Amino acid sequence: MTTTPDTVENAASTPEVELPYRDLGLKDNEYDEIVSLLGRRPTAAELAMYSVMWSEHCSYKSSKIHLKQFGQKTTRAMREHLLVGMGENAGVVDIGDGWAVTFKVESHNHPSFVEPYQGAATGVGGIVRDIISMGARPVAVMDQLRFGAIDHPDTARVVHGVVGGVGGYGNCLGLPNIGGETEFDPSYQSNPLVNALCLGVLRHDQIHLAKGSGAGNKVVLFGARTGGDGIGGASILASETFEEGGPTKRPSVQVGDPFMEKVLIECCLELFAADVVEGIQDLGAAGISCATSELASNGGCGMHVDLEKVLLRDSSLTAGEILMSESQERMMAVVTPEKLDRFLDICLKWDVETAVIGEVDDSRRLTIDHHGHRIVDVDPDTVAVGPTYDRPHARPAWQDALNADAAERLPRPTSPDELREQVLAVVTSPNMASKSWVTDQYDRYVQGNTALAQPDDAGVVRVDELTGLGVALATDANGRFAKLDPYAGAQLALAEAYRNVSTVGARPLAVTDCLNFGSPEDPDAMWQLVQAISGMADGCQELEIPVTGGNVSLYNSTGEPGLIDSSINPTPVAGVLGVMDDVSRVIPSGWHEEGKAVYLLGRTFCEVSGSVWADVVHGHLGGLPPRVDFDAERDLSRVLVDAVTQGLSRASHDLAAGGLIQSLVDSAVRFGVGAEIDLSEQCERDDVDLATALFSESGARALIAVDERDVLGLEGLAAKHDVLALRIGTTGGDALSIHGVGDLDLVGLKSASEATLRQYF
Repeated sequence: MTTTPDTVENAASTPEVELPYRDLGLKDNEYDEIVSLLGRRPTAAELAMYSVMWSEHCSYKSSKIHLKQFGQKTTRAMREHLLVGMGENAGVVDIGDGWAVTFKVESHNHPSFVEPYQGAATGVGGIVRDIISMGARPVAVMDQLRFGAIDHPDTARVVHGVVGGVGGYGNCLGLPNIGGETEFDPSYQSNPLVNALCLGVLRHDQIHLAKGSGAGNKVVLFGARTGGDGIGGASILASETFEEGGPTKRPSVQVGDPFMEKVLIECCLELFAADVVEGIQDLGAAGISCATSELASNGGCGMHVDLEKVLLRDSSLTAGEILMSESQERMMAVVTPEKLDRFLDICLKWDVETAVIGEVDDSRRLTIDHHGHRIVDVDPDTVAVGPTYDRPHARPAWQDALNADAAERLPRPTSPDELREQVLAVVTSPNMASKSWVTDQYDRYVQGNTALAQPDDAGVVRVDELTGLGVALATDANGRFAKLDPYAGAQLALAEAYRNVSTVGARPLAVTDCLNFGSPEDPDAMWQLVQAISGMADGCQELEIPVTGGNVSLYNSTGEPGLIDSSINPTPVAGVLGVMDDVSRVIPSGWHEEGKAVYLLGRTFCEVSGSVWADVVHGHLGGLPPRVDFDAERDLSRVLVDAVTQGLSRASHDLAAGGLIQSLVDSAVRFGVGAEIDLSEQCERDDVDLATALFSESGARALIAVDERDVLGLEGLAAKHDVLALRIGTTGGDALSIHGVGDLDLVGLKSASEATLRQYF
């Protein structure tokens, strides 16, 4: 950018001036469209605004035509508990008694590869501010992490930084990290996934929206000062790959200050309580460009800003850089003149710096001056909405061969010793082993409202101390399944999160998602994205739970388009929220008492394609993922929730990655209580061999432990909901004893499982 002011008047009189729009991620046709909209070439500052706001990260230009399915497939019944849906900073759900929760998951993938600590930290900070901007108090966070091969030389750098950033920022904010996933796969080697979720709590009358209306109202920027960090981040972080010449195109990653954000949280909550805020927007991707254009566009109004009034950390920043900066811990509010003094007084009390930088008007234009020079004059709708593309997409040429290579044909173990060896290989593999090395770095119980957290199936947080009302959250994804079939893969992620919420005793209520895919300019990756969106939307309709909002992260690719390994395994993350009337009834995922009857709920099929067993034992990925049966998932959910509500369930664990053996090991190791397990009746009933019974990853299944006196009650409940229930064992002892496998010492299992990650990191 030039330091000489490039004014609107100058732009109109110098159409021949060439601006570096390609360096900012804009395509030729997009630049031509901007010129057409303005009726002239853009100024340097306008170009900066359009480049960040029209980036894939901000505009969803390649996905929004398909994301409409979520709204189109949301029925009136699904909207029953929905107070705020898609389109705002986060969705808001009614959970009863005048309480509401807001929750959302977002990605910070590319910055976390460039600078892992700050990339992950500011990812947490950004999603927390989304929750604040809805008027809620943040109460918990979760994370979904994907890294490259565990033994790759660069993986440790990324893992240490990301885990440190997630934990460091969240811990300093005093927010419990209640769950998530950490997995490793070579497909994520240069494109790690860092998806962060935040949950907030508010009353129905405390909801705030990102709308700036009311001519004469003041525009206030408050929080941290604007600096040079993060400039160009949104346009480059999700608009181009990091290939030749990459380092020069990589964004300057934002630098987070969690202590400033903690103060900002308290300041915002007091501002809301004092009723001095008309509209509010956090400053994340695209910074001031985003906040001003979206507030004006959403409010159907105009806005004028004097940019020199923005408080800076770096006085050398140009106007365009100020507009593009993604410095953290900043918010923008619209305040009426009569409430402005009260607003400023509250900020002063919290030692939060403020600057009144503009005013709302009825011009329907966004105008920005810099030291008296008009540098921006645009229709805010054209900035905030951006283009819409219907990208070419087609089933990949390699998909049929991949699906034909079914893992069901792979050889099974032929002896108890071989079976035992494969069992140990699966349960101690990097993706199945204990994640305590990660979660021990997170504070899971700060604030005192955490009822359950990792390694339980879902995180549970109390909302109301008087009644015990609370919510459960689970996030899940399976990139291997989605590689085999992105439609089914998205549905399997949704079903698993739905199931996890149910196991702890919560009624599933709403969904947020984070869709991580390759380049939308690659028809293969675009097909995967479209299939996954359709799968997720259809699945939510089947389960009658709405998507309240989410995130799309594209360009997670490094290879040549059209190749099977050109991008990451497509990774649609589903986060399901459930409600509990009393969190004191929550059920853990492990057995904590001896003498309990262990039941397997649901039917097992020969479904090992895409499984952990196929990967760990055979290094294989091919075939079709497990069949999705939402009727069975719904029936299973009713059994699990009713079993908790009726006081029958003593422990419950879903079956997913790793199959039955993983759930048996998790349940036994959780509290050091073993079990005697016999699967012969199950094998006969489901017509599967012992290895398939242990390693199959069929859906709609769970383990549940009950008192002997409640055996008939559970069997009756299962029969009522048409769910197969089979007793497979009894808890007790210091070993997991499985007929046909032998005794697995719990101390040794735990030690081996916890050693997996620690030996690398």
